[in-house]
This record gives sequence, structure tokens and C-alpha cells, in this order.
Amino acid sequence: MDISSLNLFHVTLPLARPFETHQGTLTHREVIIVKAIDYDGVAGFGEVHPFTTPFYTAETIQTAWHILTDVFLPVVDFEKISHPSDVCEALSGYHGHQMAKAGLEGALWDLFAKQKEESLSSVLGGTREVVQAGVALSLSDDIQTLAPKLKEQGYQKFKVKVTKGKEHEQLQSIREVDPSLPVMIDANGMYSHIDFDTVVSLDNLNLMMIEQPFPAGDFIDHRQLQTEMKTPICLDESIMGVHDAYQAIMLEACRIINIKIGRVGGLTQAKQIHDLCDQHAVPVWSGGMVETGISKAHHIALASLNNFTIPADLTSSSHFFDKDLVEPPITVESGQVSVPDGPGIGFEVDEDYVHACTVRSHIYKVEA
Repeated sequence: MDISSLNLFHVTLPLARPFETHQGTLTHREVIIVKAIDYDGVAGFGEVHPFTTPFYTAETIQTAWHILTDVFLPVVDFEKISHPSDVCEALSGYHGHQMAKAGLEGALWDLFAKQKEESLSSVLGGTREVVQAGVALSLSDDIQTLAPKLKEQGYQKFKVKVTKGKEHEQLQSIREVDPSLPVMIDANGMYSHIDFDTVVSLDNLNLMMIEQPFPAGDFIDHRQLQTEMKTPICLDESIMGVHDAYQAIMLEACRIINIKIGRVGGLTQAKQIHDLCDQHAVPVWSGGMVETGISKAHHIALASLNNFTIPADLTSSSHFFDKDLVEPPITVESGQVSVPDGPGIGFEVDEDYVHACTVRSHIYKVEA
């Protein structure tokens, strides 16, 4: 792939409004942007987006920066990389740090597609020209005000963050907007086995799914729950790679899987999980991480694959940020996002704004 250098930018972006879950509240989003450059000056971009504390996965922005600069960049022989999936193989011996792996590999996927003068969707084998869009509503959102506006924009899935013990009350708020809205709950693993009956009691709420009721890795309780509920269980944090997806399917611990590129270690693993689920008739959808347009562009390409049959967590750039890192901004029209057909991710990165938001940077030169 003729990679000459890789640049890292630790950026912090203000959110248009706070985003609150039971695990905490975000007012700014910190991410690491990876820029891979070839000898002709063509650049590909990826995004590393753990949070500042390890409440979602064990990774944080600080650990990802350390792992990228001190371990991954020095250990990968970029002169021998001929395909982005080679990075996945080169780093397979290192446990965890999935988001660091994903951001590095993602920059090379974008560069690879641009070098071939093809869209990222095309090189992944995508077939869709549009992706159905869904939206996540946080605990701090004014649902009565926001939901009608989002309904007018055509969003086709409403993911609601809930508080344990207040689920019925919080869902009633969005049902009052429109009882027919396609609604799901995202529990982010907040329940334990002692809350089993509480979760089962949600079965009469006519939900699209309940996402990650129990903590990551708890396949047994999820399996038992799914046997007692007609509502589909969707796994998120439990699925850190292909083997986790295989275990979930074999154990019948869920009926739906959420694929987030960062959580599973990159597009190579994400596509393999998609293919595995397709073989076993398990529908998938592309999840969101309050990420910038760079990561969203990768997810748009991924969601163009045929088994992504459930609306993705794909919102307009303006939903989270007053100004995003990509041009033109990502937009949702009639509940859909168009899949770009231009080279790579199909969006231009506003590098001036990236630099303006950068709090530290790192340049790694590939030795010839």
C-alpha cells in the first residue's frame, strides 16, 4: 500500500447538547483521528473513540494513545502491508485494545479504497445505495420536544436510554409522542441476575429489542432471558470479536447483534461477524458511539452490506455536533443516509478544524 507515515490527532469536540446515560454525562467528545498517508500524498482517515473513563469497555483515550504510539505503530511492519486486513493479522497477538486497532485499520481501509479509486462500500462488498437511520435518545434529552422533530425527519428506530426502575415511565414519554414509533431500550448492561423479573416485565412494551440487559460476557443469563421473552435480545458490549458472536449464536443468547467497528477491533472483524450472522439468519445493525463523521462514514459503508436489515445508529452530523469533522456534513433525509460512491469514505475531512481541535499530535514515519 506504499504507506509513508501515520499521524495521530487527539481532538476534543463540544457536543451540541449533553448526552447522558446511567453511566455518566458527556459534554465534549474526545477521539483520536488516525491519518495514513502514502508516498503520493493520498490520505486515509480512521477514528479511535473510547471514552475518557473505562465505563463502556476497558479502553480509554489515554490507554489508546499509549498503545498506538508505543506499541502498535512501532510493531506493525507497514512496508509489508498490502491490504488493511493485514493489520488485523499483525495485531492479533495483542489482547484487547479493540478501538485502537479499529482506528488504525480504518485509516488504511479508507486509504486502500482511495488508492483503488473505489468507495469503501464497494471494496467491502456493500450493495445498498441508502442506509436506514435510527437515533439514540439520552437521559438528558427532552423527549417530548425532540422526538416529534426526529419523527418528522423520518428516523426509523428510536433507541432510548433508561434508568433502572423507571423504564415504563420513560417509555411512556416517547409513546405519548406517537404510540407507533419503533422503540428499543439500551440497558448498557445495567441489570444483574437479581433484576431478572424486572427485565422480563418489559416484555409487554412492544419493543423492537432490548439491547445488552446484562454485563458484557454474561451469555448464560442472556440465554435464559431470551428463552423467557418474546422481545428480541440484542447483544452489544458482549460482542468484542468474531468468537464472541459465534458463542452468542451457538448458545442462542440473543436474536440480534449490534456491530460497532470500534468495539470489535475494526472493519475486518466487523465484516466477518456480519458474514457469520448472515449464515445463521441473525440480523445485525450498525451501532453508534457518539462518534464524529469520520467514524460514521465507515459505519455507513459497513451498513451497506446485505445483512444490515435493522436501521443503524446513524444521525445527522448536527445531532451531536454544531460542527463536524467532515464535509459535507452527514445528513438524514426521509429517514435514510445515502451511501457515498466517491473514493474511500466519500467525505472530505476538514483538516483545518481537526488541527483547531487538536490537543496533542504524533507523527510516525515508516522506515523505507
